[in-house]
Amino acid sequence: MNTVKDIFEILCEIAPLELQLPYDNAGFLIGRADMPVKKALLSLDVTDETVQEAVESRAQLIVSHHPVIWDEMKSITDCTPGNKKLLNLFENGIAVISMHTNLDMAEGGVNDVLISLLGAQNEGPFDEEGCGRKGKLEKPVPLNVFLSICKDKLKTNGLRYFDAGRPAEAGCDTFVTADVKYSVFLQARELGINLIDGDHFCTENPIIPVLAQKLQHAFPETEFVISKRHDQTARFF
Repeated sequence: MNTVKDIFEILCEIAPLELQLPYDNAGFLIGRADMPVKKALLSLDVTDETVQEAVESRAQLIVSHHPVIWDEMKSITDCTPGNKKLLNLFENGIAVISMHTNLDMAEGGVNDVLISLLGAQNEGPFDEEGCGRKGKLEKPVPLNVFLSICKDKLKTNGLRYFDAGRPAEAGCDTFVTADVKYSVFLQARELGINLIDGDHFCTENPIIPVLAQKLQHAFPETEFVISKRHDQTARFF
C-alpha cells in the first residue's frame, strides 16, 4: 500500500522543494512517513473544518497548498488559538504535506494553471525568480469581457479592479493577482495598468483538482478527494 513517504516523493517531483522561496515552510510537516494511505484529502488550506472533514471521511493524509505550520512553536495546547486543528491532526493520526511557493512556480503549477484557465497563451515567468506568468489572449477583448471571464473561471463571488482604459508601456496591459492593497491600486492608476484582484483563494484553488488528478494517476490504489467544505472566505455585500 502507498505510504505518506511515497506520495511526498511524487509531490516533490511535481513541485521540487528547492523552488520554494526563503520565507516558506513547504514540505512534509506532520505525521509518520511510513503510514499507509488509503484516502487523502486535498485542500488549499488546512482549517478546523477541513481537518474535521478528513477525520469524518477517514483520510490518513491532507495535501494542502498553504503550509499548516508557519511560525516557530513553543507549545501546542488547546489554550492557544489556532492549535485546535493541530491537536486534532495529531490525535487522529492524520499527516499533512504542504506544497506552497514551490508549487506556485513549478512547471504545471499554480501559475501555469491560472494563466491557462484565463484563456491566455503562456509566455513564461513574469520575473527572474520564476514568479507569476505572462500570457497573451488569442485576440484583444474589452476589460469588462475579461472581467466576466475571470469571474466565471475563478468561481469568485466578486472582483476588485481598476480599468486603465489603455495598454501599459511595459507590454502587459492587465495584471491579475490577489490581496491587492490600496496603494497598489493607486500605482496601477498612475502606470495605466488594468488591475484585477481575483481573491487569494480563487486564484490558487484551481491547482487543487489538477493536483488531485496527477496524484490519482500516480497512485490508483489510493483515493484522492477534494475538500467540499473549504471555499472562498471573503464575501462581498
